[in-house]
Amino acid sequence: MNARRLKQLTPYLLLLPSIIFLFIFFAFPMVNAFTLAFQSDAGEWTLEHFSTMVNDVAFAQAFRTTLLLLVIIIPVQFALALIMALLIQSKLKFSGLFLYIYSIPLGISELAAGIVWFAIFTERGYLNTVLTGLGILEKPFIFLSYQNTGWLLFAVVVAEVWRATSIVMVILVAGLQSIPSEFLEAADVFGATLWQKVWQVILPMLKPSLQVALILRTILAFQVFAVAMAVAGRGVTLLAAEAYRWYGTYRNPHVAAAYAVLILTLSIVSTALYVWGLRTPEEQTL
Repeated sequence: MNARRLKQLTPYLLLLPSIIFLFIFFAFPMVNAFTLAFQSDAGEWTLEHFSTMVNDVAFAQAFRTTLLLLVIIIPVQFALALIMALLIQSKLKFSGLFLYIYSIPLGISELAAGIVWFAIFTERGYLNTVLTGLGILEKPFIFLSYQNTGWLLFAVVVAEVWRATSIVMVILVAGLQSIPSEFLEAADVFGATLWQKVWQVILPMLKPSLQVALILRTILAFQVFAVAMAVAGRGVTLLAAEAYRWYGTYRNPHVAAAYAVLILTLSIVSTALYVWGLRTPEEQTL
């Protein structure tokens, strides 16, 4: 093989490990999941497993709760992440230190984050200890109660927002660094307020970064499992939790695969909506 041919093949050779990784850990399991979801034990093609999933007593609640978490978590996370990113980019004293502080949750697993927040919200946890110590509460309040799903959902939202907002923040910081300073300086010259700069200059130029962050965060939100299980147990059921229940408790991989296919379909649909709705002017002309 001559040097020219090797040079032409170099990019593909560098991509080969990633392609092999994606095939083994993503493509192959995905094909198996579709096969399990649409085939019976006898190998016949069927929609029976999807019918079982839809008629499951917990399906409607899991579907509603998953969408509700999506509607609550994503706007809150993006608002917080944008504030954090703007603070880091403000060049204030010690603003660089905020990046390291904000990034701490990135090093914590979902399960560990759930356990941490369970220890905060539990009856004898840190929150009740502080509130009773300050005299705000006479006795510990039971936040994590099966009779009060509102507080359970609130605890899951807080834990998930704390754990995953840093992912969005890192993407937005990278996007902010790509905005030429001349645009912001021009806005200052014309007397634009902070809100006007954010709304009319920063956000339009952040569309590519917002698109990536929204897609990633929405896909991860559909897959929320460990945090919810650690904080709320069976008090809050989600699509991913039901997939685990059908596989681990009922030993029915077919219905579990049907849940996985549903989650994948919702992720693909939301991705398509983001790609279409957050197109840049250059992309809209194509």
